[in-house]
Amino acid sequence: MSGVDLARVALRAAKEQARARGAAAQERRQARRGGLRSGARADGRDPLPLGAAISRLITERGWEAPAAVGGVMGRWPQIVGDEVAKHCEPESYDEGERVLTVRCDATAWATQLRLLAPQLVARLNADLGHGTVKLIRVLGPTGPTRTYGRLRAPGSTGPGDTYG
Repeated sequence: MSGVDLARVALRAAKEQARARGAAAQERRQARRGGLRSGARADGRDPLPLGAAISRLITERGWEAPAAVGGVMGRWPQIVGDEVAKHCEPESYDEGERVLTVRCDATAWATQLRLLAPQLVARLNADLGHGTVKLIRVLGPTGPTRTYGRLRAPGSTGPGDTYG
């Protein structure tokens, strides 16, 4: 080999050694700092778009199912249709039992929703993931509260009283 070739080989070897020393030093610095790096490359400390930050938080906390069900409550009219959504609205979701509670404004609509419940459970599970909703509990309208007025007989039970 001539002098120029020997110089190229020596330069290449020196560059590789410097690269290896630099990588080792950087690994030691990262170990001291807990693995976080700052600089031009992305790491866990960089700012995120709001949607990505919320998605990461939901994943880290294990809130996927409640967040998905919350999304269903917001999209209720698109899932069940406008006509049913006018008369029936989701009230709560029990994550432990995986039960969605829906309140209807009339007994006829409650009966109709009870008949549609199996198809609705299948549609929700297709949207949210298998087994997210096991049961839909349908509640009818609440009756008026019985209050005591000034013309009420003491001891009467209200409209159901037959007076004798």
